[in-house]
Amino acid sequence: MSALKTKKEPSGRPALVSGVTDPEQDEQAPLAHPMRQQNALFHFTDLLYRARTLDQIYDVALDVIHDMLGCTRAAILRFDGKGVLRFAAWRRLTEQYRAGAEGHSPWRSDDQEPAAIYMGDIGQADLPPDLATLIRHEGIGALAFIPIMISHGVAGEFVLCYDTPRPFTDEERETILIVARQLGFAIERHHSDQTARRLAALVESSGDAIISKNLEGIITSWNAGAEQLFGYTASEAIGRSVMMLIPPDRHNEEPAILARIRAGERIDHYETIRRRKDGSLVDISLSVSPIKDAEGVTIGASKIARDITERRRAHEQQQLLLHEMNHRVKNLFALATSIVNLSVASAETPAMLASIVADRLGALSRAHALTLASGTADTGFRKTATLHALIEAILAPYVEGAQGERRRFTVEGLDIELAENVVTPVALLLHEFATNAAKYGCFSTSTGRLTIECRRRDGDAVIIWREIGGPEVQPSDAEGFGSRLVRLAASQFGGFSRQWRPEGLVIELRMDLSRVAA
Repeated sequence: MSALKTKKEPSGRPALVSGVTDPEQDEQAPLAHPMRQQNALFHFTDLLYRARTLDQIYDVALDVIHDMLGCTRAAILRFDGKGVLRFAAWRRLTEQYRAGAEGHSPWRSDDQEPAAIYMGDIGQADLPPDLATLIRHEGIGALAFIPIMISHGVAGEFVLCYDTPRPFTDEERETILIVARQLGFAIERHHSDQTARRLAALVESSGDAIISKNLEGIITSWNAGAEQLFGYTASEAIGRSVMMLIPPDRHNEEPAILARIRAGERIDHYETIRRRKDGSLVDISLSVSPIKDAEGVTIGASKIARDITERRRAHEQQQLLLHEMNHRVKNLFALATSIVNLSVASAETPAMLASIVADRLGALSRAHALTLASGTADTGFRKTATLHALIEAILAPYVEGAQGERRRFTVEGLDIELAENVVTPVALLLHEFATNAAKYGCFSTSTGRLTIECRRRDGDAVIIWREIGGPEVQPSDAEGFGSRLVRLAASQFGGFSRQWRPEGLVIELRMDLSRVAA
């Protein structure tokens, strides 16, 4: 018994030979000895497994047909995206034959159980006239058409061509079917490997965190996006429970998610909070899909987590701005009403009333402009202003008399030049205090007055705002939007407190001199 050996084709590829017969010389050589045939099939399977491209897979299949069945002319055809059969690889078939035979197929790509077709004598075969003529001109005496099957149908066909008529023995047919079956497995494995590599590349390059876990919640895969978002490396995360990412107050979420996944459900854009390795919390949008095996049984889940911190922060900022705009518009209408009411007492004629109201509304507009963070707005002040000048500008609408001779407020004490970046928040606070005074406090009556004292205390600039002669003060613990706005603005550079005294409201605003002084 001769041992199997390899020879080199002109192309340099290895070919299987039996050592008994040379198929180039004897196309009708019998099959090799069963033991050598079995070894050759094992070798064929090994070569298919090691093939890395479709061309290598096709070459291995054509080699084994050449060496085991003595077939010197053969071809592999594949269905293209339009369902047309195209030549993918061939041996010793002319270009004219390939052009004429392409597109002819006894099967469709979606056929599930196609049978192989053997034509031992082309002269006796029932073929379309044009195809029969083409085959005779090619000098083909016998043909075999073998479907190449994959899991979803027919991938193409394996064609064997012999120069003279011949019978196809049962043993030959069995060998041909084994080769075709192994070829189908190799093609499908190649496509699956390519798909897996593409998916793996997409997962690894994704900026989103993509994680898979089993039905017990144990992490089984972890991409670079997950490492960036949560801070754990893949080696730190894989094998651990996904509960390590869930804050204690949200531990009830995971069992509910797993229950829905076991039921085959998909969860889309679920917004929640997760915990990073350093303990910090992050807002995420979570999508969860079941992972199923070949039988359709759910065996795990794939999670895609996206950081939505910036989106949520932008939404909250948008809501804050909308609330502030609504608050300011309402306040401006209330202030306009208060200004008209207060101006009536000092106006002797309608024309004088119109003039006074116009002057005060103009002052109110200039004061309001100081609360807007605009470096180009013409407010009448430099972008850096002294504390007293800023207070005077904010309270200008509350100067009474036709010529502004009656001031209903006093400003005394410490005066400093304010840093550019604090002019807007300080103006916003003072404007809010003055608005409330006009709506509910000392400026809402004709006899009310305001005193403002500025002091230096332990490294702070302290503004003491005292209202006198207004309506009876009604303390309130509720925090409306205006109070919230004041608290947030004051927290930028110090703090503030309020005292509800019988004679009127007292506000103390503290500002760190190192942060507010120019």
